[in-house]
Amino acid sequence: MKETKSNYCEHCGEFHDAVQDYASQVKVGETVPDFEFETYQKGAIKVTSLSQMRGKWVILVFYPADFTFVCPTELEEFAKLYPKFQELNAEIVSVSSDTVFAHKAWHDVSSGIREIEYPMAADPSGKLSYAFGVLVEGGEAAFTPDEGLAMRGTFVIDPSGVLRAMEINDTAMGRRAAETLRKLQAAQYVETHKGQVCPASWEPGDDSLEPGLGLVGKL
Repeated sequence: MKETKSNYCEHCGEFHDAVQDYASQVKVGETVPDFEFETYQKGAIKVTSLSQMRGKWVILVFYPADFTFVCPTELEEFAKLYPKFQELNAEIVSVSSDTVFAHKAWHDVSSGIREIEYPMAADPSGKLSYAFGVLVEGGEAAFTPDEGLAMRGTFVIDPSGVLRAMEINDTAMGRRAAETLRKLQAAQYVETHKGQVCPASWEPGDDSLEPGLGLVGKL
């Protein structure tokens, strides 16, 4: 069992267990903070930033680590759908706390990861993961196996830098790349069809809704 540390509260005169604080600078509907980071892509290492990607939709895909088990299954799915994301003016950027050299090594030896053509960002300092609220931080006393790694966070950012959707899974739970593509399509639809909203499981070509008193109690 994870140990907790009790602190005396001068205001109420009682002891409280310390709770791990998780901070996030990003909120849906607000502009994401800008960060500069290294990426490995198609045999080259370069420095880029979120602001340099303005004008495109950006899909940030955080994952725990290279050379693991669930991670390659997710990244391979995104690699297969990458052309469809590109057709929608979207860039995928995978992010882990590994260095770009680890990304290259994994890319060289794994047949699945070798298929990845989108940039793989390095976040060894954890600054990017922390800002997006996915960094696993360890407790003061107990050992945490995932400490310093990122949870499985997916963030959809529009061309102006505003966060439109986010999803964060525990490290043991894999995601579905096709669902991220669907969320992107829905975000783009409501962006270009003002006053319309997308109901559950909406797919391109399905009917959307126009909120109003006429729909109240009829759905």
